Parts: sequence; C-alpha cells; structure tokens
Amino acid sequence: MMRKINNRLMAIVSLWIVSLANVALANPATVNHPGRDLASNCFQCHGTDGYGYEHLAGKRVSKIVEELQEMSDRPIDKNIMNVHAQAYTADEIKLIADYFSKQ
Repeated sequence: MMRKINNRLMAIVSLWIVSLANVALANPATVNHPGRDLASNCFQCHGTDGYGYEHLAGKRVSKIVEELQEMSDRPIDKNIMNVHAQAYTADEIKLIADYFSKQ
C-alpha cells in the first residue's frame, strides 16, 4: 500500500516539475500576446513559434503585413493562404504579424 502511494506521489511531483519547466521556457513576449489566438490558425504550417514552413519568426512586421495583404487582395486565386488572409481585418493582420515577428 505504501509503495503505491509513493509511486503516485512520484508521478504527481514529476508532472509538476515538467509543467514548471514548460512555463519557464515560454517566451514572455508572446505567451499572452493579443495576436496569439488569431495566429493559431497559422500554427499547422508555420508552427507555434514561427519556424515551420515558411519561417515567420523574426520577420519584420511590415513584411508579413505586406505579404498577407497581397494574398488577401487576390480573391480569384483560392489557395489556402489567400483564403486565410481574406478572413482577417487589417488590424488582425497587424496583430498576427506582430506575434510572429516577436518569436
């Protein structure tokens, strides 16, 4: 009985330590960024940290905004990026760009 309790306690403590490590590694500039929720649609391809395909991390805000606005202005071309870009307002695009630029 005592061994079961010790095993459970060790499991709980281990999970707690791992969760603390994840919090410590989080990027404070983006963990509560207002553009994070909007950018979550981009995570499948570009990654949560902007290092997927194509890399967005560290790219200038103005460059990301320019590219998304160009894609948004092409209603006939229905590739996935154009469709996503058309779903956002100009202010939302700026928030997304700011989020990825700070990665």
